[in-house]
Amino acid sequence: MSLVERAGLALLRRMDPEAAHGLALKALQSGLAPSPGRITSDRLRCTVAGLDLPNPLGLAAGFDKNAEALPGLARAGFGFVEVGAATPRPQPGNPKPRLFRLTEDRAAINRFGFNNDGMEAIAGRLMHRPEGMVLGLNLGANKDSADRAADFATVLTRCGADLDFATVNVSSPNTEKLRDLQGKEALSALLAGVMEARDGLERPVPVFLKIAPDLDAQGLEDVAEVALSSGVAGVIATNTTLSRDGLASRFRDETGGLSGQPLFERATRVLARLSQLTEGRLPLIGVGGVGSGEQAYAKIRAGASAVQLYTALVYGGLSLVAEILHDLDALLARDGFASVADAVGSGREDWL
Repeated sequence: MSLVERAGLALLRRMDPEAAHGLALKALQSGLAPSPGRITSDRLRCTVAGLDLPNPLGLAAGFDKNAEALPGLARAGFGFVEVGAATPRPQPGNPKPRLFRLTEDRAAINRFGFNNDGMEAIAGRLMHRPEGMVLGLNLGANKDSADRAADFATVLTRCGADLDFATVNVSSPNTEKLRDLQGKEALSALLAGVMEARDGLERPVPVFLKIAPDLDAQGLEDVAEVALSSGVAGVIATNTTLSRDGLASRFRDETGGLSGQPLFERATRVLARLSQLTEGRLPLIGVGGVGSGEQAYAKIRAGASAVQLYTALVYGGLSLVAEILHDLDALLARDGFASVADAVGSGREDWL
């Protein structure tokens, strides 16, 4: 990390977390953030659900909710980027403050509540995406919608022409009763509507399902069964958690979803179990607590074909992307893996 980025991060951490996040987006828009460009190697190149990726490290949804910083993110070194969540109509989200930095725990708690500009504004920005960028959109539902399940299909129909993949997000803890849609029958019906919308696109895209880390054993089995039968291209495991185990920060009891380092073990165990349940029939994307090359490698060995991060950028800056990928490449080489694909699931038993 350069001295300039170090100083910038120190300044951002003295600001209100949501204001700091907005400033970080403006830095990306202005070309002031680190821009290593495309990062790849023979070992790092991979294919996930038909998507050819230069490397397996993606940006998770939530960082760029409104697709405002696509050119900067395209130069940041990620193998793929997911923006959103987008809802049919704009909505302000929950009252502020709604983002808390848990510095001692290298974590964050948010209760944003799908604040975004709405699908029309976001669709307009997606039309101007940088060439060569592998771009996905996290699909959401309006808080006051009469038919939340239909909202996901509505957003995909409107925005799908300019996407490489879409993610059905029924696992955010910050929209009341949204996680109820993870139930077997409700999820099957919701995904049927989304897949019908996807099939109606001129260029159908892979659809991923993003799940919570707080599912019990039966809930996870149900999700695996529905995912396998619904036609989704893969599963993203996991979203933020409602658990508060072992936190040191004074913000530990704030309402919302916890992300960052404390989530790593819980999310990786869910990932490994899901890998076991799906028996390699669906690619999995591991997210939750990734902050180093070793942790990205652990997710891959637990069963992930690719990984995502977000909260770690708060503490490590965008230069962390290149650091993680350099270390991941070295770890693959150390253990004799010729590619990411060769390492997927090789250490799953350690997490079961």
